[in-house]
Amino acid sequence: MNFSSLANRLSGQAGGTWNVHYEAVRRQNAGEDVILLTVGTPDQPAPSAVIEATAEALRQGQTKYAPILGTHGLRAALARRMERQTGTPCTPGNIAVTAGAQGGLFFAMLAMAQAGDEVLVPEPMYATYPGVVAASGASLVPVPLPPDTGFQLDVDIIARAITPRTRVIWINSPNNPTGAVYDREAVAALGEICRRHGIWLLSDEVYADLSFGRAHASAWSLAGLPTRVVVSSLSKSHSMPGFRLGWIVGPEELIQRLQGVLLAGQYGGPPFVQAGALTAVTSEFPEIAAMRDTYAHRAAILRDALKNTPGCRPLAPQGGMFLLLDVRGTGLSAGDFAAKLLARGGVALLPCDGFGTSATGHVRISLGAPEGTLREAARRIVSFCNSLPISKLAANS
Repeated sequence: MNFSSLANRLSGQAGGTWNVHYEAVRRQNAGEDVILLTVGTPDQPAPSAVIEATAEALRQGQTKYAPILGTHGLRAALARRMERQTGTPCTPGNIAVTAGAQGGLFFAMLAMAQAGDEVLVPEPMYATYPGVVAASGASLVPVPLPPDTGFQLDVDIIARAITPRTRVIWINSPNNPTGAVYDREAVAALGEICRRHGIWLLSDEVYADLSFGRAHASAWSLAGLPTRVVVSSLSKSHSMPGFRLGWIVGPEELIQRLQGVLLAGQYGGPPFVQAGALTAVTSEFPEIAAMRDTYAHRAAILRDALKNTPGCRPLAPQGGMFLLLDVRGTGLSAGDFAAKLLARGGVALLPCDGFGTSATGHVRISLGAPEGTLREAARRIVSFCNSLPISKLAANS
């Protein structure tokens, strides 16, 4: 069979990043005792009021087509939310509703970049980013961030990577997988660079509400930058990943262009899902507000439990729902470490080699599990590392 070059390119983008996850799921389904900490799925339930609003919308017959860019009520509520959070004007005309943040990133990139363009992405970067850029036809230019700064945004490094072909600079804060929250001054400086060069600034802010080590700085707050675009969703902030409800915030000209892109690729989203999302963004839920503190607490517990693990070094996240573990001191690659840990210890972690060269030798641990589960996972990780050859650990620590 013959397939398109696009399908062939995208089929190889993820590489072996998810192999350990797939194997762990297979083992779990076979009844094995496996602690799955690979995927960023919150363990908390979605707010009951959101579930009821969604169900009520179904009962009321909200099962027809919705507007391509999203229902006006939801777009207006999201605009008010963004304006409240950033102090920067935002209107329904700045909003397009998409199928999750992943859909938002995909469609926004299709509207901004094309073949012959370059997209600069600081790394480590989330594993789906290369596929999104490839789908647009543009070339992804990774810009490694130094691990010794906690993978913080280095504007000078990014500025040196700009060429006449650079069309988009894509950032993610809080970052997946590192948990770094980018400094407000650095984000502003990057925005000024984008303004001078006429470059789009695409900001993935899906973990913005989970910033606990530093206040989140949204790209939308850069009022002097007309080419700023923010993508977010309710998947992490409200524990609603299965709703596939995300959005794009951008200049009205971009949103108007997205009308045609979304018409071709999505044709609107389920109106009953948008009704539930409207309740989510217009209500205050104590359990949701507490989720950020929960992740901060879990990260602290895991760091403390792993701090003396032979050959390993846990990094302190500033936000999000992951903890990065540097395993280079074990002498194993991240992939081998994760595969052997699963086989011997029954713990599934995500190797980060697919997140960029600067993440080589690190594994990502999801904090989306109860405290007791995380403590048991840490115990198994320590036991596994203690079982590795002492000579290898000594040579690489």
